[in-house]
Amino acid sequence: MLNSLRTSFAKPAVGCSKLYFHIGSCTRAAHQFTEVTQCDGVREICLNEPKTRNSLSMDMMNSILDALTKDWQSKELRSIVLTAKGNIWSAGHNLKELVPEKGPTYQTEVFSKLTEIILNIRKAPVPIIAKVNGLAAAAGCQLVASCDMIIASENSKFSTPGANFGVFCSTPGIAISRVMPRPQAAYMVMTGLPLTAQEAFSAGLVSRVVPENELDSEVGRITDAIKHKSRSVIALGKEFYYKQLNLSVEEAYRLGAQKMTENLSLSDSQEGLRSFVEKRKPQWKHE
Repeated sequence: MLNSLRTSFAKPAVGCSKLYFHIGSCTRAAHQFTEVTQCDGVREICLNEPKTRNSLSMDMMNSILDALTKDWQSKELRSIVLTAKGNIWSAGHNLKELVPEKGPTYQTEVFSKLTEIILNIRKAPVPIIAKVNGLAAAAGCQLVASCDMIIASENSKFSTPGANFGVFCSTPGIAISRVMPRPQAAYMVMTGLPLTAQEAFSAGLVSRVVPENELDSEVGRITDAIKHKSRSVIALGKEFYYKQLNLSVEEAYRLGAQKMTENLSLSDSQEGLRSFVEKRKPQWKHE
């Protein structure tokens, strides 16, 4: 498997050396900013610059974006996991790229690059899962909150402390306010105080919290559940799920009925219904 990744991966940022490894049926591509592995339908993108607290520099963000969007249409790709090395998942933007000397044009490009990543997370035809084992702060918290699912270890923390350094976390606030109630999101951006993993779970920021030694197995359980479903059905459903969030209830149900009917026209939907009637496992073609 993984033929789509065995030729070449995304072009690395300037100055990065890139290595390729083949481990059984899995492929790994490593360079300065990220390590990317794909195995049995799961692509893992690991932020790989702990010395900078995995800061979201332009090079780091370009590397994430390249890995995130590579070969989306391959039927072999079933889910993507974002994770990080070290006890800091990501401390957010690299503040050295936001100093006054950089100028407003470049500063805006920095924020826009993360927006591009986040919009592509929504557009991706497969689920994007954040696997967090450490601190996700500021833009790092923004990136985590923008994933479809967030699985965190019990020792993880989440914060938006930008105001402590004179930069209010306005863009991170967009992400967290769309998954958390207003009072909890306001608490985060206005105080900069961190939430524990359990507090983040209670507030709706995190999907699941598990002990650190169970984090890998829990993410594996989730990606395995996704792999047992039709890729085309998941893609159709994910697209509409995000679309309907911005609609009135009436319009959402009107379009939802149309989307359900469209879903029933898929080859995999028809196979799923037949397999249910015939009491057998479905044979997905992912179309």
